[in-house]
Amino acid sequence: MSTRFDLSYQVDHGRIAEDQRCDGVFPLVTNVLDVSEVEVLLAYKRQPTIEKRFSQLKDRLPRGASLPQEVGRIQALLCVYFLVLLVESLLERELRQAMEREGAESLPMYPEDRPCRHPTARRLIDRFDDIQRHTLDNGRDAPVIFVSELSDLQRRILKLLGVPASDYHA
Repeated sequence: MSTRFDLSYQVDHGRIAEDQRCDGVFPLVTNVLDVSEVEVLLAYKRQPTIEKRFSQLKDRLPRGASLPQEVGRIQALLCVYFLVLLVESLLERELRQAMEREGAESLPMYPEDRPCRHPTARRLIDRFDDIQRHTLDNGRDAPVIFVSELSDLQRRILKLLGVPASDYHA
């Protein structure tokens, strides 16, 4: 036994006209009156980036028994975490702006040296994980300092950030 379905439709031209009238409308409500509509829209579009930063802050906070109990210590800890996020975001901004100025579309910062268009502070710091510095002091002569050799990528990153590679070995 076969079942027959009747598939029919009607076009509601009035509804289509109403929908078209609202196409491209993006309502934003704000109590900030001293900026233009474009500035409000640009600030709104940055919201996911800001939310991501606060999400990173929450992810790093200790939980349970390891959290300080005194209010002053909790405030100090939050201040330190906030400063770390600030430094990370400035580091990312500096590197990305330098890449843009140099015309570098990406850096090989992912595993297997795959290209990374928007390097994060974590990726940047991870690239310097293998650097070691050792001081040999025998008590008689001047101490001898051994520092790992920088890779080409590490040198390029330092150059983009305006840090002379010679300062890295000091």
